[in-house]
Amino acid sequence: MPAPDLPASAEISNLDAEARRELRSLPKDLADRVGKHLAAAGLLVDHDPQFALAHARYAKSQASRIPVVREAVGLAAYHAGEWAEALSELRAVRRMTRVDTHVAVIADAERAMGRPERALDLAKEVRPGTLAKDVEIELRIVEAGARRDLGQLDAAVVTLQGPDLNPSHRQPWSHRLFYAYADNLVAAGRTPEAVRWFLHAAEADLEEETDAAERAAELSQ
Repeated sequence: MPAPDLPASAEISNLDAEARRELRSLPKDLADRVGKHLAAAGLLVDHDPQFALAHARYAKSQASRIPVVREAVGLAAYHAGEWAEALSELRAVRRMTRVDTHVAVIADAERAMGRPERALDLAKEVRPGTLAKDVEIELRIVEAGARRDLGQLDAAVVTLQGPDLNPSHRQPWSHRLFYAYADNLVAAGRTPEAVRWFLHAAEADLEEETDAAERAAELSQ
């Protein structure tokens, strides 16, 4: 397949140390070429996921046995809304690496494919205490969404409750947890509580990644 044009800033040095280590199993010229397209995928994935996916697919055409390459395809496909491709690639990474780094993304793609039960099954498969905290929180958010998909509104709310749901102890992922909790409270008809938690989310959202403040204002009218 033809190689998509590389952004000038796409350099193998943009990749993290683990990704560069994996690429060392390739001949140097190939490693450099694949690395630049992986770097391009990383640079583009947030604002042009389709083009990011093109770069990742090209990298896969050159080095399909490298886990970081399959990971790049899976994540770019997820951001581009190519759910089946995302599932295929990230499941392959899970088999290759035997780690659950992307289990929340896999579960969310199952939801997007209209299979919330599979998302819940995946959450049950993960052994407690084995995930990084941010991944654990994301998986709980997806699990709550799957419960909501199934009409289990109270269960969705309960899924997000626990010691992490504490506005006095903010973590980098707190705004996402608080926002998801508020959103599920709205679905369960618990609007006054939802307003309070949207405000907590807005206070924790230092980078203004969510519309928590706007949601709180709308619900308060």
